[in-house]
Amino acid sequence: MFCAQLFVPLQKNTQKMKKTILTMTLLLLVGGAALAQGTVADYKRSAAIRGKYSGKMMFGDVNVHRMRGDGHKFWYSVFNGDSTIYKEVDCDKNTVTLLPGNPEPPRPRRWQGGGGPQRHWMEVPDEKDGMRVSPADSTLVIFHRDNNLWLGHASRPRPFSFGGRRELPDDARQLTTNGDSTYYYSAWGSFSPDGRYYATVRIKPAPKHYVYYVESMPRGSEQPVLHKQEYAKPGDSLNYRVPVVVEVATGRVVEPSTELFRHQYEVSAPQWDKNGRTLTFTFNERGHHTYRLLELDAETGNVRTLIEETNEKYVNYNRLYRHDFEDGRRILWTSERDGYNHIYLYNRQKAQLVRQVTKGEFYVRSIQHIDEKNGIVYFSANGPTGLRDSDKSKSTSEEDPYLIHYYKIGLDGKHLVCLTPEEGNHRVTYTEDMAYLIDTYSTVTTPPVTVLRSAKDGKVLRTLETADISRLEAEGWKAPEVFVAPGRDGVTPMWGLIQRPSNFDPTKKYPIIEYIYSGPGDQYVPKTFTPWLYYLQDLAELGFIVVQVDGMTTSFRSRAFEEVCYKNLKDAGFPDRKAWIRAAAEKYPYMDIDRVGIYGCSAGGQNAMAAVLWHGDFYKAAYAACGCHDNRMDKIWWNEQWMSYPIDSSYVECSNVENAWRLERPLLLVVGELDDNVDPASTMQVVAALQKAGKDFDLVVVPGAHHTMGETFGEHKRADFFVRHLLGVEPPKWNELRK
Repeated sequence: MFCAQLFVPLQKNTQKMKKTILTMTLLLLVGGAALAQGTVADYKRSAAIRGKYSGKMMFGDVNVHRMRGDGHKFWYSVFNGDSTIYKEVDCDKNTVTLLPGNPEPPRPRRWQGGGGPQRHWMEVPDEKDGMRVSPADSTLVIFHRDNNLWLGHASRPRPFSFGGRRELPDDARQLTTNGDSTYYYSAWGSFSPDGRYYATVRIKPAPKHYVYYVESMPRGSEQPVLHKQEYAKPGDSLNYRVPVVVEVATGRVVEPSTELFRHQYEVSAPQWDKNGRTLTFTFNERGHHTYRLLELDAETGNVRTLIEETNEKYVNYNRLYRHDFEDGRRILWTSERDGYNHIYLYNRQKAQLVRQVTKGEFYVRSIQHIDEKNGIVYFSANGPTGLRDSDKSKSTSEEDPYLIHYYKIGLDGKHLVCLTPEEGNHRVTYTEDMAYLIDTYSTVTTPPVTVLRSAKDGKVLRTLETADISRLEAEGWKAPEVFVAPGRDGVTPMWGLIQRPSNFDPTKKYPIIEYIYSGPGDQYVPKTFTPWLYYLQDLAELGFIVVQVDGMTTSFRSRAFEEVCYKNLKDAGFPDRKAWIRAAAEKYPYMDIDRVGIYGCSAGGQNAMAAVLWHGDFYKAAYAACGCHDNRMDKIWWNEQWMSYPIDSSYVECSNVENAWRLERPLLLVVGELDDNVDPASTMQVVAALQKAGKDFDLVVVPGAHHTMGETFGEHKRADFFVRHLLGVEPPKWNELRK
């Protein structure tokens, strides 16, 4: 219609044509304003979204506690829309009583200790401090001096130290004599139950690796400060530890052969069995291909293997669980050896597997309790067990496989019972005797429900709270969409979220931004009801559709699903992510598949940059905060778990530094100058590589910041970055947003 009017011949009506052009221009301007994204209004709405949605859900956020001194009572707090209220639950009577206030106010903290600087989580202690008290004589102590163990009687029953100054016994005598600075005795040991022996480790100390930070604007000073921090990295030497047993009366040292724990990543301190004759300790092989539970005979020094885990890629040692039965004859253990995390029962005396207690394509997440008397294990798991049939219209195979449910099963592997069958992600608190439980469950799209159950069969005794989100919905809140599509193999479903802006208009085209954290060890897409999803909603309000998905390399689906990461962190599930986003865009044409950005922090920062290095045909812009851009530069325990040891070419192949030359897309790097999680030099090395390769990019260094997504300044820069490079418009001036 506009075209027909625009080309009216001049000789017919010049004035009419001028009026038509003016009308058309105004219409285009108005239409353009209506379709605009990344405007001042969008920025202000984005900044306000957290406050708009916070505190609007009533009776949903239930915090449960056991009532002190009463085995079958709980109390909980919940927000009723005006304030936090407190209620008491009497399980036996099946009653709920409103309380006048908090029945158990937080106890004041009483400071104990010397008050010196606390040890950083990356520091490895030398284990030379402290004392240990004999169970046979409360005045007899063992402590460390001059690389050896010393013995003496303290002047008080429980000796301790203040301010780092030990109150040492006056009659101290040297117990061991062969310790020196290259191979010394740890003070962090334990007496046998009868006090006859002392078990500890001898340590061959390794050189320490340090990183350095310059704090440019320290509080109270104009001059910068240099900080030094212990920080072991992949390939570094580690302390070598050998369990030993010392006879207290004679000083005789029993030191075993290291044949079964030679190539160490870590050897734990030995722990006494009740018999006072044997001890157990664990061996984690460097490279994590072997993990052993070992038994040491205190008298002979013989070591034997009780349980061994092996894997050609890696043993997921952080997920192993162990319970020693009171009778000393059995051990309960968890393992991923069959491809899923399951429970196993072992005969301790024979060091043999009795049976696999749980089986199936589900993943045991944790064990809450073991009823040894009745032979029952209480545990939580995600994935299809085939038991949750409360909703007959939906099979468990169709449910989100990451949702956690609670179960119990006999040690004989029979009588599996689901105690929380309703669809949802469940969070449970049991009574101490496991007779009752309070269960809160929800999904990202369904508000929380809290119920009291019998732990006998999971029967709901009463509903305690049902969340009310009417106020939230009145603010215009809408839940993200759970979207499922096959990954790289065309078969395995990938589960993720699609977050649309609150003013979503299906007639518009929306660029896509993916929030990524694909570090193995967990899954990251939210599974519980959360009114404000920080990583998704704020950016969506600027005129984007923001997505998050768990691809291969993440956890809790199966070993095979996660093990894609092995020596291959650059994969980050990108083939799955791209397939999932393409499927979403095919279903929803307003998702612009030609304008996809990505952002993340830490491992997610590494992932985000990797996206534009190896997948720049798909991802058109990346924001990478505090990334571990070369796994040789990051903390040892995280990186050797997935990239293994010794250091090989896979570290180079996965390095953003080594592959910086590949960059062809806009990139914004962010780093906190005091990042004590990922060495800031990791970012600066990738900066140097990009400069050397002649690449254009942006860099934000945040003074005084530690491990960060960017702080207020950096996150504003992130918003501008995506508005500029994906929406294709110049973002508002910062001073305009303050008006």
